[in-house]
Amino acid sequence: MTTAIPTRLSLPPLQLGRLTVDVPVVLAPMAGVTNRAFRRLCREYGGGLYVTEMVTARALVERRPESLRIIDHDDDEKIRSIQIYGVDAVNVGKAIRMVAEEDRADHIDLNFGCPVPKVTKNGGGSALPWKTDLFEAIVGTAVREASRADIPVTVKMRKGVDDDHITFLDAAKTARDAGVAAIALHGRTAAQHYSGQADWDSIAELREAVPDVPVLGNGDIWSAEDAARMVEQTGVDGVVIGRGCQGRPWLFGDLQAAFEGRDDRFRPGVAEVSTIIYRHAELLVETFGEERRGMREIRKHIAWYFKGYPVGGELRAQMAQVSTLAEFRDLLGQLDQSLPYPGADVEGPRGRAGSPKKVHLPDGWLDSRILGDAERLGLADAELDVSGG
Repeated sequence: MTTAIPTRLSLPPLQLGRLTVDVPVVLAPMAGVTNRAFRRLCREYGGGLYVTEMVTARALVERRPESLRIIDHDDDEKIRSIQIYGVDAVNVGKAIRMVAEEDRADHIDLNFGCPVPKVTKNGGGSALPWKTDLFEAIVGTAVREASRADIPVTVKMRKGVDDDHITFLDAAKTARDAGVAAIALHGRTAAQHYSGQADWDSIAELREAVPDVPVLGNGDIWSAEDAARMVEQTGVDGVVIGRGCQGRPWLFGDLQAAFEGRDDRFRPGVAEVSTIIYRHAELLVETFGEERRGMREIRKHIAWYFKGYPVGGELRAQMAQVSTLAEFRDLLGQLDQSLPYPGADVEGPRGRAGSPKKVHLPDGWLDSRILGDAERLGLADAELDVSGG
């Protein structure tokens, strides 16, 4: 891309109902990643809206301990934001009523974007907007229940199931009419998963189609400069950051700098990355209240934090099996702390992009855009897990 980068992202704060997000940046919910520990780390670098991991409506209604942990927030989280996944309007309504009555959140996001097979095979996530009546029922119920406590509801979605089954424009208009506070679009279909390039043109198309509700853009934002390009090309009211911040919580500092018109960026060398990842591990231990569990959680972050840094394979392997903070500190101490920020090798995609794949769906799901009685019965097992991710 050769588009000129604005020196200043002149976006106003993001308004979600009664809530004001000073820096219009949203941390995308990511299963096993956006827990209390990671959210705290990101908040220490920059402002924005920091959303929990996705949690199923049914698990909340049944008050499963893990679901209540997922929606737990630090006392100083300015806006307590949670994301709920559901395929049944009654369960979604009950879950949101509980959250509202017990004052457990200030903002609720609904997940219609997850492409994971265990979610889409039950008609959830990015498969759900295909069923227009089900989508309308869930969003309408959610907004109605949340409004009792003046809690804004937003939706996050993908373009559609695949290129032959695009849903985002119809779904966005339905969501707007139901009274959502904002709509976020990831510019990929479920079939794309995370492969290829995000279609920012579709985000611009959505911005034009629903001018009366805030639109947020998601997909392939790896740097503050990418965020600037998205805003310039699409006209969105804010950006959603997913995989781009994995192993890079400082990205939110870069984004805030860009929104404030500053050129400074975080460029940590190995010593600083070691300090940050160790703090992340400490916060995970604190979050889960158990050292072994916290250290298991940090293992997945090793490759993300040290992507592009000249860290030997053997040392990486040892860190990926770490079981105590003391052991982790010793291994980090073996790194060459004098190594600087490696530059371009650190930038760009994180994690596994994968390749396009057939979307796992309930039998006959695409035959009609209206939910049949047999399909409705088949959704009963869709929310058995605590987290949809």
